[in-house]
Amino acid sequence: MHLLDPINFSFPLLATATQAADSSMVVAAVLLSLVVVYLASKVGGELSNQVGLPPVLGELVGGVVVGISVFHLLVFPEGGTDSSNSLIMSFLQITAGLTPEATPAVFAAQSEVISVLAELGVIILLFEIGLESNLKDLMAVGIQATVVAIVGVVVPFAAGTVGLMTLFGIAAVPAIFAGAALTATSIGITSKVLSELGRLNSKEGQIILGAAVIDDVLGIIVLAVVASLAKDGVVDVSKVIYLIISATGFILGAILLGNVFNKSFVAIADKLKTRGGLVIPAFIFAFAMAYLAAVIHLEAILGAFAAGLVLEETDKRKELQRQVCPIADMLVPIFFVTVGAKTDLGVLNPAIPDNREGLIMATFLIIVAILGKVITGLSVFGQPEINRLAIGVGMIPRGEVGLVFAGVGAASGALSKPLGAAIIMMVILTTFLAPPLLRFVFPDPKTVDSGSDQLILDGSSGTSLVIEPPQLRVPASTDSGNLEVTPESSDR
Repeated sequence: MHLLDPINFSFPLLATATQAADSSMVVAAVLLSLVVVYLASKVGGELSNQVGLPPVLGELVGGVVVGISVFHLLVFPEGGTDSSNSLIMSFLQITAGLTPEATPAVFAAQSEVISVLAELGVIILLFEIGLESNLKDLMAVGIQATVVAIVGVVVPFAAGTVGLMTLFGIAAVPAIFAGAALTATSIGITSKVLSELGRLNSKEGQIILGAAVIDDVLGIIVLAVVASLAKDGVVDVSKVIYLIISATGFILGAILLGNVFNKSFVAIADKLKTRGGLVIPAFIFAFAMAYLAAVIHLEAILGAFAAGLVLEETDKRKELQRQVCPIADMLVPIFFVTVGAKTDLGVLNPAIPDNREGLIMATFLIIVAILGKVITGLSVFGQPEINRLAIGVGMIPRGEVGLVFAGVGAASGALSKPLGAAIIMMVILTTFLAPPLLRFVFPDPKTVDSGSDQLILDGSSGTSLVIEPPQLRVPASTDSGNLEVTPESSDR
């Protein structure tokens, strides 16, 4: 990402728009692009929600449909595409009098504006994730979740990186980037399915959610390190050590800062009486932290995430989360749709011989992504009755976190087209597969005949939940006289 480059801090967007292109045409092109982005995100998100999948996945697929892979409505020059491939440019030529000579400059400026908005969207997304990551809950999940999270980061990262370098001859930096993308876990998808299954508060559910939260923190640190390496294009061991230490220190410093800054932030917000009295100071802090992260050669998104962690500890966190949501709703979809639009799935077409290696690469990443997380369940110790397979499966979905890796990788130029498309396919398939797999490994409550009564057992632990007469099959939530038995057990 180059949104906040501390060394070469220039404004190519403004220069392009005002000097080389007609600014009114640039504005028109950007407005049409936003119409396409929001339509794709809304239609895709709604359709995805209808089939029980996260809306963010629909936004990604919507981006693929309107992008270089299908309709060519939203295309970008980074992949070698020119203005002649953009239907938006063609539409402007027909309806707004855009001349063919001026089209390349307008196309370049429009693409730059949308890319900047997308990067701003991912910064706000990470700020929002930080606001929703409770540090007290993080520290309370215990050693089990920490071990699961570490295994879930180390195993897929190592297997993916080494496999790509040895089996496919991928260079170190892109292989490391792809390996890093395998470390992510989407807490939103897993928590939704666990809630629907009634397992959110089970021992397995608590370990999965705790590990997923820790995964997010570790993943953001890994992403900051890898993205910084991608800017140089080479792996320097001393620089890797520096980046790991500085990224970890940055997060820990932000946590310590929170204890001092919280009361001051609330006091300042209380004194401001005009509109935006809470959300504007919050964004000032978030953007300042993002800039500070960029200055020390980390990623701006790490600073935004750290700012969210700090402000989550304030008394204003719930109100702040509500006020940030509409802003995120405007900018975050631009990021996800743009990631999809830039992904050329045509490079995975098996009918073209040159594409088959990319398809094999995608298959390899998908296998590593699934097995690398399933194996995490084996790291749980001291719990003989626990459903280890369920814990591993619960860590599989990559969701929006995996898309952040793919988007940053594409923006940095570290990923080739086939590798970038392979990562996107891995994110899509793991996200699709996780909900049905979770339902399979968490079976429905078993029914056991017991004389005149029926005993319904929890499928994972054998704990008795409800006792009811065989002829009276009425939901326990009604006033039917059912006897609910909720024993105190270690699984609750």
